[in-house]
Amino acid sequence: MRIEHAALYVSDLENAKAFFEKYFGASAGAMYHNERTGFRSYFLTFAGDARLEIMHRPDMTEGDKPLCRSGFAHLAFSLGSRAAVDDLTQRLRLDGYQVINGPRVTGDGYYESCILDAEGNQIEITE
Repeated sequence: MRIEHAALYVSDLENAKAFFEKYFGASAGAMYHNERTGFRSYFLTFAGDARLEIMHRPDMTEGDKPLCRSGFAHLAFSLGSRAAVDDLTQRLRLDGYQVINGPRVTGDGYYESCILDAEGNQIEITE
């Protein structure tokens, strides 16, 4: 058994797609649009065939996104090396994204940094 994909509602579908393409090498499929509900989505495929569905509906509600809450906490991307983590973290910082910690070695031995995307979703970058 494997997880087929994870899904994330976003306020700005095109901006979210561009973010994952630019920084994490995602390849987007065609946009799906349900004209009756206004629902739109893209399936993003990453190296190793991991998939993320990003979705938007006009009737979505916005809420606070505290880092410590129940539910899904973050998306994690493994880059393969500490240098890659350092480089991408610095690139994201220079592009105006908030780095909330790292790069650092965690208590359980991971080398990682965590950033917030444009909508406040936590993204973990690990070696």
